[in-house]
Amino acid sequence: MRYTRVSAGGRAVWGRVGEEDVELLSGSPLKAMDRHGHDDPGLTVIGTVPRTEAVWLPVVVPPVFYAVGLNYPRHIAHCGVEIPARPEVGYRANSALTGHGSPIVKPADVSGRFEAEPELVAVIGRTLRHATYEEARSSVFGWTIGNDVSAREWQRRDRTFWRSKNSDTFKPMGPWIETDVDALAQTTTLRVNGEERAAFPTGDMVFDPYDYIVEITRHITMRPGDVLWMGAESTCRIEPGDTVDIEISGIGVLSNPVHPEGNSA
Repeated sequence: MRYTRVSAGGRAVWGRVGEEDVELLSGSPLKAMDRHGHDDPGLTVIGTVPRTEAVWLPVVVPPVFYAVGLNYPRHIAHCGVEIPARPEVGYRANSALTGHGSPIVKPADVSGRFEAEPELVAVIGRTLRHATYEEARSSVFGWTIGNDVSAREWQRRDRTFWRSKNSDTFKPMGPWIETDVDALAQTTTLRVNGEERAAFPTGDMVFDPYDYIVEITRHITMRPGDVLWMGAESTCRIEPGDTVDIEISGIGVLSNPVHPEGNSA
């Protein structure tokens, strides 16, 4: 099943994605899963919108936005640092989120490398504390795609990642949540203007999502709607005028144009 959030009548509405249309739903499938599992009879269809006309929103506004740093061996080797001994997580700002099809805006004062990073994203569906590995596996509502846009010069100059990772539009996420896929058996592909720039096995991680969930819930309660971005093996430079497509097989394609700041197009 594929779930998403779209703008309908000026408000955010959950939807179920079909081949041609998005069925608008009466409530949140995340809340349904937390109570009953994926198939909650309380969710009814209240309308439809053609997929070609949908205004895609970030698939969820997370209570907590967790993000993994260096988690792919090739990326770690490229950075010249040691492989982490245990899963450690960071955080990102909800205000940086934007949806499928919406522009990534490059700030006017960004210099140096401006990059896309293709990431698998786990969407949590149950409340968890002190989770076992199997409980962590069963807690994932589904999977979506993230683009961890990064301004590298800011990343080097600032003591924290407050603007290099968290500026407005720097975190596209979507286009939907896929609930029926073996996410770690897929391939992640990054394309710019239709040209492949990177491809790697999605599951070739140092620590998998469930390792992180176990570690997080030793100290922090995870809740429905939390997201966990899993890092990238490869990155690619992007510039205004580009269109960035991130495909994870079995899930879908997240596509966003890149605009300069001040462009209203």
